[in-house]
Amino acid sequence: MTENEKLIIHPRPSSIVASLYTLRDLNVDVAILHGPPGCSFKHARLLEEDRLRVLTSAMDENDFVFGGKEKLERTIDKAVELFHPKTIALVGTCTSMIIGEELTDLVSYAPDGVDILCVETHAGYANNTDGVISVLEPATEAGMLTPEELERQRRLLAEATNVEIRHGAASKGYLEPSRGDLKYKAAGRLLELIRGGKKIAGVLNAKKETAYMFADEIIALYETAKLFGMEKNITVFSNTDESLGLPRVKEHAINVMKGFEEKGVPVHEIIGGLDEYAVTGDKLKALFGKYAFDAAVIAGVPHALPMDAFLGMELFSITNGPRQVLPLKEMGHHHVMVEIDLHPQTLGVSSIVSSEFGDTLRAVAADGIQKEMVGGK
Repeated sequence: MTENEKLIIHPRPSSIVASLYTLRDLNVDVAILHGPPGCSFKHARLLEEDRLRVLTSAMDENDFVFGGKEKLERTIDKAVELFHPKTIALVGTCTSMIIGEELTDLVSYAPDGVDILCVETHAGYANNTDGVISVLEPATEAGMLTPEELERQRRLLAEATNVEIRHGAASKGYLEPSRGDLKYKAAGRLLELIRGGKKIAGVLNAKKETAYMFADEIIALYETAKLFGMEKNITVFSNTDESLGLPRVKEHAINVMKGFEEKGVPVHEIIGGLDEYAVTGDKLKALFGKYAFDAAVIAGVPHALPMDAFLGMELFSITNGPRQVLPLKEMGHHHVMVEIDLHPQTLGVSSIVSSEFGDTLRAVAADGIQKEMVGGK
């Protein structure tokens, strides 16, 4: 068994779910999962809070044998009746794909004015990025994105897969979930560095909508430094290029940049788009050559960034993956914190969301000031 074929036995993201999120990013109105009612339930429910209607054809044991085309047709009819969509995506599941349901037979089923996109996917792919491609290819054929953007997305997805194989969820056969380091201890150490006048890089390298909370870590860093007159020692790098990505991804970048501006946090360097977290490393490394940092706070997907960009720095890294703690520690990240349940809190929002580590840093700083005031009396 080769390195890329190692047996992974802990749960990993599903291609079906990846398809749904990609449909959301394309601003599709309704997605119909052609399968059992419980398929991808958690994410299907959450995505309804983010402007994507998700329905199911509710296949049962009888349909597993005789097919569920009639149920799918009825679900399309109901979707049109209830939501008056312009676009409907029919999304395959393990059940419908295994029994050979032909989604493309229903391309012309919907009434005039409603476009149907057929997404033939299932959860049996080795990498969930295959679910993204299963959406982008028919979307390109339908004129929803350009062939050039499709090829760009292919490159990004290939590198995202490589990142997970090198240092992510696919790097080991089993990764023990962890909550990471205690946030108040890491915040205390970071405060020492800030007050000591150390030069610190604040790096947002986030994936899509997760940036709404990860950006708060960087905002908290800057706000804390400003409390002590040290804000000039903070340099912010952010992968929020507003011109790159699928429609919803660009929208997220615009909103996050607006959030930085509203909080008075300068973004000194843009290192890519919110879908480019896997390929920002080279640009970040080149930009770091202009600075001399003592430490870095990295929020989002820290394991995608090359360690040789951070030589000699003390690293404070924040992820939302409990299984990402061990790989980050093995890479050499000194302090690793996990924002539990970050994703549900960043779906359906359009502005910065408070983070646990960010609020902890603010509280530790405020406590320090209060103690000094009491001591001064």
